[in-house]
Amino acid sequence: MGIDTVVPASGKTAYDRFHYSQAVKSGGLLVCSGQIGTDPDHSVPESAEAEFRNAWDAVGLVLKEAGLGFEDIIEYTSFHVNFNAHIRAFMKIRDEVLSAPWPAWTAIGITELAIPGARAEIRVIAQLR
Repeated sequence: MGIDTVVPASGKTAYDRFHYSQAVKSGGLLVCSGQIGTDPDHSVPESAEAEFRNAWDAVGLVLKEAGLGFEDIIEYTSFHVNFNAHIRAFMKIRDEVLSAPWPAWTAIGITELAIPGARAEIRVIAQLR
């Protein structure tokens, strides 16, 4: 079984430089790499809510590139620095983009992410149509 890469225009540099696909299609699924909510200048927003909104927007961009939407997510994993301090803000923003029937979710507390100062990263799996 092969894979087809999904790389939005904004991810072409990362694909070429780091050999990083933002998502792959395989076996009826879209498996998305983790998305961090940086601003367009790659800085981390001061507000946790703005960062989480940016991260979900980045997830949406990858889904859209694959011809999908948030309703196609079947599972997501979120990685959180300082988990308890920000989980409520994360869930608030999550509820702006996802709705019932709720996908499976695993939330993991960690010590750091690839971008210094980032608070969360979101990885999703969606079903292809």
